[in-house]
Amino acid sequence: MPATSPISGVNDFVVRFANVNGSGSASANEMFARAILRMGIPAAPRNIFPSNIQGLPTWYEVRVSEAGHLGARGGTDMMVAMNPQTFDKDIASIEPGGYLLYDSTKPMPPSKFRPDITVIGVPLTAICNREYSDPRQRQLFKNIIYIGVLTVLLDIDVKVVEQLIGEQYKGKDKLIAPNIHALHIGRDYATLNLSYPLPIKLRASDKVGDRIFVEGNSAAALGAVYGGATVCAWYPITPSSSLADAFTRHCAKLRIDPETKEAKYAIIQAEDELASIGMVIGAAWNGARAFTATSGPGISLMQEFIGLAYFAEIPAVLFNVQRAGPSTGMPTRTQQCDIISCAYASHGDTKHVLLFPEDPAEAFDMGAQAFDLADRLQTPVFVMLDLDIGMNHHLCRPFAWDDKRIYDRGKVMTAAELEAGKEFGRYLDVDGDGIPYRTYPGTHPTKGSFFTRGTSRDRYAKYTEEGAPYVDNMQRLLRKFDTAKDLVPRPLIANAEKPTKYGVIYIGSTAPAMDEAIHLIEARGHSLDRMRVRAFPFHSSVNSFVADHDFVYVVEQNRDGQLRSLIVNECGIDPVRLVPILHFDGTPITARFIARAIGDHLDQLKVKPAKVAS
Repeated sequence: MPATSPISGVNDFVVRFANVNGSGSASANEMFARAILRMGIPAAPRNIFPSNIQGLPTWYEVRVSEAGHLGARGGTDMMVAMNPQTFDKDIASIEPGGYLLYDSTKPMPPSKFRPDITVIGVPLTAICNREYSDPRQRQLFKNIIYIGVLTVLLDIDVKVVEQLIGEQYKGKDKLIAPNIHALHIGRDYATLNLSYPLPIKLRASDKVGDRIFVEGNSAAALGAVYGGATVCAWYPITPSSSLADAFTRHCAKLRIDPETKEAKYAIIQAEDELASIGMVIGAAWNGARAFTATSGPGISLMQEFIGLAYFAEIPAVLFNVQRAGPSTGMPTRTQQCDIISCAYASHGDTKHVLLFPEDPAEAFDMGAQAFDLADRLQTPVFVMLDLDIGMNHHLCRPFAWDDKRIYDRGKVMTAAELEAGKEFGRYLDVDGDGIPYRTYPGTHPTKGSFFTRGTSRDRYAKYTEEGAPYVDNMQRLLRKFDTAKDLVPRPLIANAEKPTKYGVIYIGSTAPAMDEAIHLIEARGHSLDRMRVRAFPFHSSVNSFVADHDFVYVVEQNRDGQLRSLIVNECGIDPVRLVPILHFDGTPITARFIARAIGDHLDQLKVKPAKVAS
């Protein structure tokens, strides 16, 4: 027995798998997570993997929470340690009273273990060497065998796992029986040699409901299809490549003419990121709905063309799946570190629309909405995903779509309007919202034409370098950006149960961890009002929220407090009132980190200064 009481709980714990990249463990670990969901228990898996192809450590964490907490919690209750390289580090990360499952084929001295955890040894290598002669089978089936052991230790319904194996290898039926056999090898060993179930275990529930389990990149790509996108130009870059791949799969099903069987879309892998955004701009100038998928380094390379699209007022959608930077940074780690670079992308005075989805469901919604916004505003629109959303599976509400929805193509002057004598000035603001009319190429044989240029011009697109027309144009662009404030998704506000002088602002993938952190903060005796910002430019409610509180914590996943800087810069707020809470080690932010950082600061505010003796 461990020196510390073992952790116990039903449908509420964290399991982490420590493997070697390229070992084939990913599919087995995902099967573990899916089995929990099939039992009706909410689960949130996160894959932490290296940027090389094979050989470095990889981890797969599964948060089990019947209460529905889907953010990273922090800490590990059970470690499945399959990587000798990280064995000591993995053991050190286990919570006191937690559990270690490891391959006990090679004897280890007691000094390798901790006295405050429960150690469970299974000779996995020896079992595989006995059962299989092929080295690759030994490696692959080892993963299934430890899943079998876990079904016994955690009381997982084995029928659910068998069903998942059947689904995974559908069409490769000869692989089903061997995998089920390996599963039961693990189960048989556990039932004969181990004490089971553990104090942490699973019990069938009904808390998943109608929610779906999907990756954010796939959801965003589907949103692009439903949003009317027919052109994708991209260059491969982690972690956005799977978004373009998903768009390709979705189009193969949804963008094929049912009668002619012809493809009604174009997907182009460009020679680099600059070329890809150039193709997007060209397609959009011709009236297509077009996008690119990239990450921070790609945004850096696209700057010149982004500035052209802004100044020439051409719609474009950019899905930025953020990763840790700068330079190559950590390509397979998550951050929210491209906020400033996207908000002001390109040289000169530019301001761009940013959307901040919190999960795949919003990635779908905003992925579609971005094309309406780009057309309505005639400007680039960035959908700011990150690796945590994009490349991990998330449990989220089902996608919703109104088949009666009509795309907002914005102010497009028709041939009939031109023929009727309606005045056309490509950069003429006719109603004060800063948005001019445009025409598609070939709209009219003699009217409605204009030069599309990146140089300064007047309201009728005539080239000029005079100061007054330039200022007039730049001020109009600001009016258009101000118009965008009421078109983009508004912030969501949740007030504490009792009045409080303190608030918190956050964006994107921070949301699920924040939802749980609020409960931890309340348990420390503090109350916080919450605002989740969903877009830039900021709605006026952001100013009001800050004005209503003495201090507002700004929680984000980067080093320099980029969201905070943007709020200070755009809203004219005293930076002293905005307290930065920054997490940037490349792993998803956790509820415990947020609660500790904010709770400690609030505790200090409660401390009264000592009285000075007279």
